[in-house]
Amino acid sequence: MTTHDVDQPSPCRPLLDPLAAVRDPGDPGCDVYLTGTVFLDIIFTGLDSAPVRGTESWARGMGSSPGGVANMATALARLGLRTSLAAAFGDDHYGDYCRDALERGEGIDLSLSRTIPGWHSPVTVSMAYEGERTMVSHGHEAPPPEEPAPSCPPPARAAIASLVPGRREEWVAEAARHGSRIFADVGWDDTGRWDPADLADLEHCEAFLPNAAEAMSYTRTDCPRAAARALADRVPLAVVTLGSEGAYAVDGRTGETAEVPAIAVEALDPTGAGDVFVAGFVTGTLAEWPLADRLAFAGLTAALSVQEFGGSLSAPGWCEIGAWWQHARSYDDQAPSALRRYVFLDRLLPTAARPSLLRRAVPTIGFRRA
Repeated sequence: MTTHDVDQPSPCRPLLDPLAAVRDPGDPGCDVYLTGTVFLDIIFTGLDSAPVRGTESWARGMGSSPGGVANMATALARLGLRTSLAAAFGDDHYGDYCRDALERGEGIDLSLSRTIPGWHSPVTVSMAYEGERTMVSHGHEAPPPEEPAPSCPPPARAAIASLVPGRREEWVAEAARHGSRIFADVGWDDTGRWDPADLADLEHCEAFLPNAAEAMSYTRTDCPRAAARALADRVPLAVVTLGSEGAYAVDGRTGETAEVPAIAVEALDPTGAGDVFVAGFVTGTLAEWPLADRLAFAGLTAALSVQEFGGSLSAPGWCEIGAWWQHARSYDDQAPSALRRYVFLDRLLPTAARPSLLRRAVPTIGFRRA
């Protein structure tokens, strides 16, 4: 029997459509398309230090939520973007839970996804401590579909690609040729080569959003800002995240630059913060906001996410963004420069916000009704 997590309320509909001002009747029905692997994430927090071999460590907090590509898909949907995800799901309870949380809980279109009989869901255990995290994952590559998938994803305003060093994704070029704006991030290069040729798919991309270490490694620079400027020669928008220092962006077409400091928050779990940052930047770019506003908004959404357990279910919605802005104007726990940087929220946020009903990560899954 399939069981679902019933202790969490259904999320409220997004309070606003960030793309309302730019929508046209002829636009595609999908705002953002993603594809990738969905994991079940099990997150331990409240560890005083890294686990020590041969000992048992107890965590003060724990949460479970869909992870992997689900982090970004959920973050996009909670910001009001019409999101389509193509992924494989196991036919186990973990797969049922992840599908239910994404489709029914977040309103993500899973019509291009598939459930695979006899294939178990990939799992990641994440341990957060000292502002960092260590992850252990297990899973097997999903078997190929019985019928070949279409070479091009559905028409969409944008698509998000995770570049893999040394591998090209045919769908990225196809999506770009059909008008989708491609936003890309990249994973850590375990080979240590950091060969710029591995980023060949950047030729199809609108924006590239690596972290500082990745950007400097690929550009052979020792400064993240210099790395961003070098990447702007290859992609229209280069955005480098600077961790606790914020983020820096360069528009290679106009030469415009922007740097925004990070918001001061008490971090509980950094899992998925990078994905939430990308979702915030994509939202602002599709809405045609100024570059600095996009960068600030992305940093804010990422900062809010680290105050909750897990990756996907820590992503903020407009209710929480509005609550933060109201708090920031009422108390002096943020620098005055931060308040000035976020004045643009006044023209975005509704004057009255309903209480947030977002799902949150809980220690277990599959509660049964009494």
